[in-house]
Amino acid sequence: MVNLLPVPPWKGRPLTNTQVVPSIINGGITALYFILWGKGLKSCGPLRAILAEYSGAILGVLSAVLYGRKGHAWKKIGGLIAMVASFYFLSQGWATETYSPFSFKDNLDAEVQPEQVLGMKEMAIPIIAGILSALRRVIARRVSLKNQLKRRLHALTIASATCFMFPVAMWDIIIGSPSSSSEKMPFSTWAFLSTIFFGVILIFYVDSIAEERLHMVFSSPKHLMGAGGCIIVMEMVYKLDFSLPGFLICCIVLGFGIYEATSLERGRKDSFQKHDSSDGILGDEMQMSALPT
Repeated sequence: MVNLLPVPPWKGRPLTNTQVVPSIINGGITALYFILWGKGLKSCGPLRAILAEYSGAILGVLSAVLYGRKGHAWKKIGGLIAMVASFYFLSQGWATETYSPFSFKDNLDAEVQPEQVLGMKEMAIPIIAGILSALRRVIARRVSLKNQLKRRLHALTIASATCFMFPVAMWDIIIGSPSSSSEKMPFSTWAFLSTIFFGVILIFYVDSIAEERLHMVFSSPKHLMGAGGCIIVMEMVYKLDFSLPGFLICCIVLGFGIYEATSLERGRKDSFQKHDSSDGILGDEMQMSALPT
């Protein structure tokens, strides 16, 4: 309901079925993404869960293998290998002071709670969530063309995701999950409200500003550089189990993989930007001609 108040989907020009149906399907993908991302956050921690968001570049590898040239396909497969290697390093604790091979401390501080080593099975949950996140962004870009229409369709997508998640939440409250029976975590109002405000509402406007004005697309090396800087600051401020050299190596390998996996899309984007103004004028004329006089 909070997301529907700024931009109600029912106001303005009526939406067509080609816009509503993909938005509802995108809502189901968004709901599954939030569920998997929450499970990945609980099992892997915030650092691994945030970096696993960039696994959406795997979609670029699939597009090159299915529709691209062989030269681009091999390039993207190399990027995929680099991304898998980076996630493997993260699962082995390279970004932590406890298990990093680049750690120079024999004993950790008593206040620092050590992280645990995970396997690729545990990392698979946030990686799948990252792929679903990239898929929902691709569907949203395909359906919406203008900013106002983009906001309306995003509100419809979040409302659809809420409807999909409501039965799952009720089932979990009534029946309970196996993880909740063994570990009872206290309810945190701040965590709940911050997830809604920052993770659902504010992130949409921040991504829109980053893409339209800063030309910083999600799942890009530039975006990873900014997110990595914020992670370093937060890890050092809260004095967590963190290894700066290991984290930088994981980010460099992941950034290289993303760069190679999205190389073809960058070339297409640069070539399409030259025709954006003419295409926008032509699209407006076609939409205006469809209106009744």
